[in-house]
Amino acid sequence: MQAALAMVGFLLGAVAWWQTGVLTFLLGALLMLANWPWTLMVIKPVNDRLMQTDLAAAGPGTRSLLQKWDPLHGERTLFGTLSIIAFLFAVSAN
Repeated sequence: MQAALAMVGFLLGAVAWWQTGVLTFLLGALLMLANWPWTLMVIKPVNDRLMQTDLAAAGPGTRSLLQKWDPLHGERTLFGTLSIIAFLFAVSAN
């Protein structure tokens, strides 16, 4: 569902930019879409390694991966927050 909502947000932001020419709409749209490559290239490899870990074999390496995984999701949340801020600036420009 997240991917679909990101795509809808991107498309609506791109349409708003196309109709108004306000560049911050495009910035917000691109930030909305930035979650996809971030998730696939940065978060997914860490998540895959965590999912492959046998619970009985979990140890300091697993803890290290978990500590890495949490901030990566925080950065993904930052993309959404910056997108909202960009959209708010774009709306206030009109």
